[in-house]
Amino acid sequence: MRYDFDTVISRKGTDSMKWNVNENVLPMWVADMDFKTAPEIIDAISKRVEHGIFGYNEVPDEWYEAYISWWKTRHGFSMEKDWLVFCTGVIPAISSSVRKLTTPNENVVIQTPVYNVFFNSILNNGCRVLENELIYEDGEYRMDFDDLEKKLSDPQTTLMLLCNPQNPSGKIWDKQTLERIGDLCVEYNVAVIADEIHCDIVTPGKEYIPFASISTNCRACSITCIAPTKAFNLAGLQTAAVCIPNQFLRHKVWRALNTDEVAEPNAFAIPATVAAFTKGGEWLDQMNEYVAENRRILEEYIKENIPSLKVMHGESTYLVWVDVSGLSERFDGKPSGLPLSRRVASSIKRSTGLFISRGDIYGKAGDEFVRINIACPRSMLMDGLDRLKRGVEAL
Repeated sequence: MRYDFDTVISRKGTDSMKWNVNENVLPMWVADMDFKTAPEIIDAISKRVEHGIFGYNEVPDEWYEAYISWWKTRHGFSMEKDWLVFCTGVIPAISSSVRKLTTPNENVVIQTPVYNVFFNSILNNGCRVLENELIYEDGEYRMDFDDLEKKLSDPQTTLMLLCNPQNPSGKIWDKQTLERIGDLCVEYNVAVIADEIHCDIVTPGKEYIPFASISTNCRACSITCIAPTKAFNLAGLQTAAVCIPNQFLRHKVWRALNTDEVAEPNAFAIPATVAAFTKGGEWLDQMNEYVAENRRILEEYIKENIPSLKVMHGESTYLVWVDVSGLSERFDGKPSGLPLSRRVASSIKRSTGLFISRGDIYGKAGDEFVRINIACPRSMLMDGLDRLKRGVEAL
């Protein structure tokens, strides 16, 4: 069956966070898609609606089986039922886990530039952010392990947040990199929360590696947050899972999620997840092909039409990380004080209506980047690229 990703579906008037914008604005910022989810998922939700009673729900065996089968088949990782805990979302899982596994004023390591809500999850729980900045070299990122070990070895460091695959760059971390993280964290008694929510959105022919699958050390220190929400555009249904092989950590996280009351599913969270992981594979494969082609088109368009920008070639997520450092001279002589990314993104939105994410919100290492969401119909992508070109020319 061929699925339709070209039809533009209006989201105005649906209380969409992404589309609650002025009429002339094209939002290509927050990480949700402008595609309808798989019809198999819609059918499962519709059947639940037709039942007409929406009381309290339990987590059935089918939910566990769906996760276990999907990760075994798709990612070669054998999970056990006992390792899995339901949660209403990856961010609630991260925030609750930070709160439970740390005490105020302890350090939590993140690798910037990284998803901006990581900062909130740490700071809101009274902990300190330790930034292990990724090294930007030859158009891609690699980890600075000398600096990472220094920060992990600090006795005040008790937790690390790992983004795998990496958001905002779309980098897929390799086995050797992940294995070294696991070895260091076990050596220094640091637990790892691995945010792997983007793991199913990959360029065809590429594959992410679950952190917990790498080694005994990685399994021992890992708390992995996973969900169907990014891959199948289900964020509004509030459904996710946490996989924790270590029994001690699992009890801690289970207590955290239940204490914070984020461990019970709504009426649609379970059927949507089961349908996604048991019937949504073909839709996902086609969506990944479509997004990969969008990425190729964007890269070629920018290379040919906006050479002052440099695109970091990602292999995962539907997010594109764009180096705008070549535009710095356009602001010479103008009042300064704001990060370049903020000035570029604001100017482009003001002149063309294109709404993209400024990179400085992902940490100081993102000051010279912007992030663009390309999970949209091709006509919308071309509109966005035209606006981007006009916006850069108007700087």
